Order: sequence, then C-alpha cells, then structure tokens
Amino acid sequence: MTAKTWVVTGGSRGVGLATARKALAQGDRVAVIARTIDETSLRAALGDERVLLISADVTDPVSVRSAFDQIGDAWGRVDVLINNAGLHRGHKLARLEEKDWNAVIATNLSGPMHCIQTALRIMQDSASVVNVGAVVGFRGFPGDSPYGASKAGLAGLTRVLAVELAPKKIRVNLVIPGLIITEMTSQLDEKAMNKLLERIPLGRVGREEEIADVIWWVAGSTYMTGAVIPTDGGMMAQL
Repeated sequence: MTAKTWVVTGGSRGVGLATARKALAQGDRVAVIARTIDETSLRAALGDERVLLISADVTDPVSVRSAFDQIGDAWGRVDVLINNAGLHRGHKLARLEEKDWNAVIATNLSGPMHCIQTALRIMQDSASVVNVGAVVGFRGFPGDSPYGASKAGLAGLTRVLAVELAPKKIRVNLVIPGLIITEMTSQLDEKAMNKLLERIPLGRVGREEEIADVIWWVAGSTYMTGAVIPTDGGMMAQL
C-alpha cells in the first residue's frame, strides 16, 4: 500500500510527538509542524527517513501557507491532518487579561481552521482530519475560560466541517484526551493534580502513547465523521 502523508501540528513534543511516532511505525510519512523545532532532538526521536520538520506558527495564515507549500513540494498531498498544537493560559475572570484570551483562541481555534483551510488544496479523497480537544471544552473548570472556550469552539468547528467536507469524502473528528502528563499539565501543583485524579474513574493519568493509538485509529476509520471520542479514563462519564 502507498504510504500516507500525515501532518501533525504541535508535533515536537507530547501527544503530537507520540502521534508522529505512531504514524511512522505504521510505515507512513510525517510532516511535523511546530513553532520551535529542535532538529537534533527531533531527528533523534523520529529518525531521518519519511520525516519533514517545519517551523511554523498556526496562528499566522502566511506561515501556515508556507508550511503546506513545503509539504506539497516534498510529497504532493496530505492524507491525514492532526490539529494538536495548543496553548494554555488563563486566570479566573477577574484577573484574566485580554492578551491571554486572544492568544489561546488564536492557537487552539483559529489555528486548526487555518490548517484545514490551507490543507484542502492538497488533500486527497478519503482524507482525514483529527482535531485534539480537551475535557474542559465540555466540563467547566474554574480559571480555564480561554482554554475551555477554545476547545468548545473546536468541537463545534469539527461538527460543521464534518458535514461541509463530507461531499469531498474528507472526514473530521475530535479526540478528547483526559489528564496526560505533558509540559503543559506538569505545571499543576500537587493539590490540583490530586483533585483531578479523584474525578478519573480509572484512577490514573493517561499516557501520550494511549492517546496516539486512538488518534491513529480515528484517522483510519473510514465511516466515522463528526464524532467526539473521549479518551479520558472515564472523566467525562463522571457526574
């Protein structure tokens, strides 16, 4: 079978990096997009073959166009787009600064829109988009209004584009990771971490590779579109 071309935003670390590794392990090729690319460490993590490393900012349409031009020049197509790049900032409303709100919305909601809109030029029939959401987009958590609003908006964007792009045979789905220890979540203090663990029926955090497994499966599920797939240890099932 012909190798698929994957594009993973925020692919230099965390769930994005685990997803890139998963796709490579299946024999596909991967373009990793991130604001900052440490080529030495990424080459060590991913290897040299079937990998394209691109420094780009998903909040900037010009930067996104340049990234997808490079992918088109190198491989001529996109089969799977993983919108994983994310930014977490926030405070309770009384202390929330507008610049933090704008930065989070630009990265987590406008960023995926820019990437999908641009990728369409070189997407093939039966292509797949997987957006990476968050539990806080469906469950309230004090102090997380920018992040929660952006991820709730991403859920809405997923459903609209699933319908809009279905005639082109392009599928759009949303995977919702639960609590994963990444650079973003490692900033939680012990009290906040324990409080979150109490809300997870399985009683533990998830692993990046567990989320990557689900993303890979969703990307290849040919009769799934507009779906919301929690991968959260049961957190969203909890009252």
